[in-house]
Amino acid sequence: MSLLADGVTILCVLAGLVFFAAGTVGLLRFPDTASRLHALTKADHLGLGLVVLGLLPQMDSLAGILRLLAFWALVLLASAATGPMIARLLRRQGGIT
Repeated sequence: MSLLADGVTILCVLAGLVFFAAGTVGLLRFPDTASRLHALTKADHLGLGLVVLGLLPQMDSLAGILRLLAFWALVLLASAATGPMIARLLRRQGGIT
């Protein structure tokens, strides 16, 4: 069972890292701020979700599992709130058309 859990962890964490790398490439390559924000938030949401999913089988207790899920939920809420705020601020300053 430990070998299966380790395999799931490795696959999910590597997949999460691929999404983080894709978000970074989108941040560097996309032309405008709106598309950069979109690429970054979507890749971060999925990337962090896969990393958390990969780490869940490695947790020893229910408290650790709940802590990881709470961390992921807080990051989702924070980025869902700050992404539109950044876009609105840049639109007011003339950065987004």
